[in-house]
Amino acid sequence: MSDNFFFPVFTGLLEPEHVEKIGSALWEFLWLISKVTKEIVENDETIGIVLGGRPVKNLEMSESLGYSLAKVERNISTLKKHGYITTKRTPYGNIFKVKNSKKFYKNRTLKNDGSDWREPSNLMERTLRFEGCNKDIKDIKEINTTRQSKKYDEDNTYFKMAIYFHEKVSTVANEAGISHLIKKSNMQTWADDMRKLIELDGVDKHLAKKVMDWVTEDSFWKTNVLSAKKLRERFMELAIKMNAEKKPIQPKQKPQYDPRDKDIEFQRWVQDGNDPDDFDWSD
Repeated sequence: MSDNFFFPVFTGLLEPEHVEKIGSALWEFLWLISKVTKEIVENDETIGIVLGGRPVKNLEMSESLGYSLAKVERNISTLKKHGYITTKRTPYGNIFKVKNSKKFYKNRTLKNDGSDWREPSNLMERTLRFEGCNKDIKDIKEINTTRQSKKYDEDNTYFKMAIYFHEKVSTVANEAGISHLIKKSNMQTWADDMRKLIELDGVDKHLAKKVMDWVTEDSFWKTNVLSAKKLRERFMELAIKMNAEKKPIQPKQKPQYDPRDKDIEFQRWVQDGNDPDDFDWSD
């Protein structure tokens, strides 16, 4: 998730019954709860609507959580099997609903008690509502900012890959007079794209480096691939083109001489009514 914020989770999930059923699918369940934007009542049960009913591809969840698509799909099946969620398939992904949703439980309680209730207008206000905190919004915002930390430090492999590619791209950009296009590059974002390239796309690190070296030297591609995101998007095409250029051209083999060829030519010479003594037997 790009922005960090607080959201409530029902403590009943910690009971052994739910722990056993949910298992490793907990992270997908929390992801879906965090994305619930409204709640409705169906058959006396509160249903949480994920992202307002927008179709969500499992790949989106996979990239957000940082592990394989197959694992996400298995865990989604687990949550459906035990009745924690329902899905409706569409051409653009699944519409997710969280059953027995309690994300806005405190807000509903305030509203039902006749208190002066309104929909929280911003993230900090929602945090105050959910946590029951009396601190000033400004103080909470400062605390939240302090807690934010870099996901990839300087010793991280993906961060090093990002720096390596950025340095090569910077050289190209400076020579082409387009350095302004990469001036505000975010190395955390670049590092995350490198991680996705290796972990999600299954690309070998050594091949990734070869393509990085090649693409920043190719006369056409070096000014068309100026970010880690673009490198990932076009990687398979770039790798194929790189291998095609590096593949040595096999020289045409000179046909081997076969002495029987002259005998065949002689027979044709005679069949055509020519004088056998006039045939040229030289090579």
